[in-house]
Amino acid sequence: MKPKLDELVATARVVSLPLSTRFRGIDTREALLLEGPLGATEFSPFLEYGDEEAASWLAAAIDFGWRETPPLLRDTIPVNATVPAVAPSAVAAVLARFPGCRTAKVKVAEPGQSLADDIARVQEVRRILGPEGRIRLDANGLWNVDEAEHAIHALADCDLEYVEQPCATVEELAEIRTRTKYMGIPIAADESVRKAADPLAVARAGAADILVVKAQPLGGIHAALAIVREAGLPVVVSSAIDTSVGIAMGAHLAAAVPSLDFDCGLGTISLLAADVATQPLAPVDGRIPVRRPELDPGALRRHAASPERTAWWLERLSRVYDLL
Repeated sequence: MKPKLDELVATARVVSLPLSTRFRGIDTREALLLEGPLGATEFSPFLEYGDEEAASWLAAAIDFGWRETPPLLRDTIPVNATVPAVAPSAVAAVLARFPGCRTAKVKVAEPGQSLADDIARVQEVRRILGPEGRIRLDANGLWNVDEAEHAIHALADCDLEYVEQPCATVEELAEIRTRTKYMGIPIAADESVRKAADPLAVARAGAADILVVKAQPLGGIHAALAIVREAGLPVVVSSAIDTSVGIAMGAHLAAAVPSLDFDCGLGTISLLAADVATQPLAPVDGRIPVRRPELDPGALRRHAASPERTAWWLERLSRVYDLL
């Protein structure tokens, strides 16, 4: 049952958390936290997202706070490190924030940077992880097909686990998958799942080997699990620089997925310089626990958003609620 808007507003807390490293062009992460009958939940679509896209995120927050989760198959989740588009000299410090993680997702194709920058960063990650570490790339759809083919060739000797969203469209993903299939490097789809009108189109088109699924953008745990079941592809459960509350939603999704063959992108609390939980869901020995975190009243006070930003989020909440 959908809670009333007044019920949501009554528990809403807006926070602004500093990042330890600039990521996705931002230095702070804003989120609106809610308290449902089952515990804390999170509504945190990025600021540039329109209300229609943000509606899935609110549906996910309600799903996690007001609806029992499906049966859980595991109580901890293996996670990867996430390396932003930093200089090679900064890679070691980033990886140190992900203790025990033996898989690293490395951001590439950053606007204003070159393929040479990407190569240097990925090579440094490989040097630090050693030959047994796993490296996956994430281009966020910013290469065209020719650029993607050239980059994958240039980075193949770093022994890549897969390349995430090398190109923007389903058609381009299908083409780059065909062009590089002989290299044995799988193609994963992220934006083509979570930002698509039809999240299953990429699977139907045979345009990806792996799906990256995120609970908030897909409308919640139950909706995401339905996509996983119908797609029939291996999945990686990931996050969107969430607080520990949003990470917990992703961890419960990962715990309910029937088969979890890859480390998940749920270690991103390590990218934040502050959190809202008494015990943040940061990686320990390369894993995070599956549990609902308790909110830290002191952290909520210290990192409360300004009155202007709080009003902005509450207005957004009201508009998006009307779309559900």
